[in-house]
Amino acid sequence: MSIISLVLQASFVVQMVMVILMALSFMSWWHIFSKHFTIAKAKKSTEEFEDRFWSGSDLAGLYEHVKRSHSIGMEKIFESGFGEFLKLRQKGGMELSDVMEGTRRAMRASCQRELDYLDKHNAFLASVGSVSPYIGLFGTVWGIMYAFKGLGNVGQATLATVAPHIAEALVATAIGLFAAIPAVVAYNRFAYDVDRLANRFDTFIEEFSNVLQRQVR
Repeated sequence: MSIISLVLQASFVVQMVMVILMALSFMSWWHIFSKHFTIAKAKKSTEEFEDRFWSGSDLAGLYEHVKRSHSIGMEKIFESGFGEFLKLRQKGGMELSDVMEGTRRAMRASCQRELDYLDKHNAFLASVGSVSPYIGLFGTVWGIMYAFKGLGNVGQATLATVAPHIAEALVATAIGLFAAIPAVVAYNRFAYDVDRLANRFDTFIEEFSNVLQRQVR
């Protein structure tokens, strides 16, 4: 009994369950690879930007460089914060505390947008990881019910008669686990990476605010 033959011989409901699970698995793997490269890019960009920022680069020059590039992560926060700082300073007549408060608000808003972007589709992975085993279990239960219903038409039930139908039903559970396990592992890993980036962004906002305050005074 090959896996393919078991799938083909399963009842219609069980086959539909398998199709749904395979679709969920395909979509979760798509998001896993997409998010992996997105988060890796954000981490690399953040590390490179921190090196340039703390190397003593001129803030105005760094700002122009970031504006010209496709910024992401910490670069985007810096661009929003320094841009708002320059606009508020050009207005004139504002207290330093008001200028810094506006700058922090701009950086906080940019930080939240970046985190929302990095956290995108994580809820889908969590849903696949939690729901897929139960969808597979539903297919298994339905398949076993279908198998026992078929046994009612058989005069004598033997292991050879029952085994193929039970195996067909269990394939649904196996596919459910195949879809759920990678999704759960990826979700936990991405949540950890995004949380670490969030901490680095928060730290940068406070440190950059202090740098700007020292320059104004």
